Amino acid sequence: MDRLTPEQRKKNMQAVKNKDSLIELMLRKELWSRGLRYRKNYTKITGKPDIVFIGKKVAVFCDSEFWHGYDWERRKDDIKSNRDFWIPKIERNMQRDTEVTQALTNDGWLVLRFWGNEIKKHLSDCADKIEKAVKSR
Repeated sequence: MDRLTPEQRKKNMQAVKNKDSLIELMLRKELWSRGLRYRKNYTKITGKPDIVFIGKKVAVFCDSEFWHGYDWERRKDDIKSNRDFWIPKIERNMQRDTEVTQALTNDGWLVLRFWGNEIKKHLSDCADKIEKAVKSR
């Protein structure tokens, strides 16, 4: 059972940002400090990547663990309330991530995906991978 009232839950869910999250800001700041210039939340290609290098055709996604199903087979059992809603929703997000990656790859894009905790704990490594990809294309 949910510990919050429906009104409280609605307010919490409305506060969830779909852009400019902490992990995105951290990664963008690191890339900018390295002299890499990009577009953010680029709407003209499939999936609206968080960071895009248009000329190099490199798309970067910063995926949060909950919304994108990190370690899903183990973690889906952690969802206790409203399972009939959350499990299909997150599984559809995971399916969409796969579809978006495939569509971009088919269009010649290099797609890089990073988990939020990976960005938080290994920011330089993530930025190194992106910098290497951009410079090699």
